[in-house]
Amino acid sequence: MKNLQQELLFEKLRYETRRHFLKQCTTGLGMMAMGSLLQSCGSTQQNTSVSNPLSPKMPHFAGKAKSVIYLHMAGAPSQLELFDYKPDLMKLDGQSCPPSFLEGKKFAFIRGVPQMMGPQAQFQQVGKSGAWMSDKMPHLQSVADDISFIKAMYTDQFNHAPAQLLLHTGSARLGRPSTGTWATYGLGSENQNLPGYMVLTSGGKNPDGGKALWGSGFLPSVYQGVQCRNQGEPVLYISDPTGINRDIRKSTIDAITEINKESYEEFHDPETLARISQYEMAFRMQTTVPEVMDITKEPAYIHEMYGTQLGKESFANNCLLARKLVEQGVRFVQLFDWGWDSHGGGSEDTDVANGLTKKCSTVDKAITALIQDLKQRGLLDETLIVWGAEFGRTPMAENREGKAAAFKGRDHHTEAFTVWMAGGGIKGGYSHGETDPVGYVGIKDRTSVFDLQATIMHCLGFNHEEFTYPFQGRNFRLTDTSGKVIQSVLS
Repeated sequence: MKNLQQELLFEKLRYETRRHFLKQCTTGLGMMAMGSLLQSCGSTQQNTSVSNPLSPKMPHFAGKAKSVIYLHMAGAPSQLELFDYKPDLMKLDGQSCPPSFLEGKKFAFIRGVPQMMGPQAQFQQVGKSGAWMSDKMPHLQSVADDISFIKAMYTDQFNHAPAQLLLHTGSARLGRPSTGTWATYGLGSENQNLPGYMVLTSGGKNPDGGKALWGSGFLPSVYQGVQCRNQGEPVLYISDPTGINRDIRKSTIDAITEINKESYEEFHDPETLARISQYEMAFRMQTTVPEVMDITKEPAYIHEMYGTQLGKESFANNCLLARKLVEQGVRFVQLFDWGWDSHGGGSEDTDVANGLTKKCSTVDKAITALIQDLKQRGLLDETLIVWGAEFGRTPMAENREGKAAAFKGRDHHTEAFTVWMAGGGIKGGYSHGETDPVGYVGIKDRTSVFDLQATIMHCLGFNHEEFTYPFQGRNFRLTDTSGKVIQSVLS
């Protein structure tokens, strides 16, 4: 027995000697060294705290916008029927497309030689600024002097999902943090009982890019968007389980938090902080979210103003919710409305004449009300509103498989589309950029989706080139290696 004990002691000591460590663990040492150089898959830069990673933080400089409401029309409405007035295009209606528009170009569905198609809307100049706007957005015309139109914007992606990813994450591939995630990571949240980044969808479907459009990518997941439902519980599992009261729920979360804090102190994994924050946030949300997401208590004139539809999925409902959320200190609210893909091939509802008119009627009043409501509450100056889509539409009619479409439709177009901004930090009654006489390509002050991202970050108080996060050996930013702030639209 004594010999056995001595042998066990010898073996234990042998595994604790420096000689054994250097002999058997060289591979491990190499990986540790490599991990320190590449910073593994995480970061040594922690913009978080054990107590609350969503606590308010200071930007690089004093931004004019405290929050953002981003309105994305998924599918891409035609700028030629809304904001980019091209009377010369009407003169070419029905004529064959010039070869120079087709040579060396890629389109999603156009094949052969399509015909040019004039604007399927009536335009007029509105407001003191004299902005050209179509009759498809009659309510929005009344707030034209609060808006900066950014025309001649371009992208390099002509399919929905990658174009949406590029617009919202800075990359056409999966895995990058969204604009809302960057904003929440950099600024935290003014309301500790609600997520800093909330997402609302309408139109019957999620956008083609899916939930990656509001994902956290390589940033801690506590900063990702929280999608709220239009019917039933606003957030899944927000109610206490059957037989579990609030006291039991709170004591359970407290115990889990203590375990996670010990884990963080040992391993310093930022996802542990995210887990702590998400458990505690979920508990606080149980009482806060149902109240904030309840629009039934709003006055009758507000419902009339927005055109809400109580008890139904509605873009108007989501606009009203967006106002309530930013009023409560939510940093970034993103609205996606599906159904703007006006190819004209399937039915009248998909064309740029009647179909686009119907879609505009579901958003026009609500968007206008959102601007007016924020303005009357003194919130517009500190709330940045962004409206747009992933790309534009061609001045040529779509001819899928070389055949004319059954209805008047336009194909995806990367060379020129229109985005507009209003509110925090943005000049009203202004138009930036210009396209050629038929709206095919930008000829003056072209801007990229990276420029838009840089401008959003600037309004929030960030130098987009310095606002980075180290990941896998290099610093990443939302605008990656491109992007300039569109200075002319700033107030």
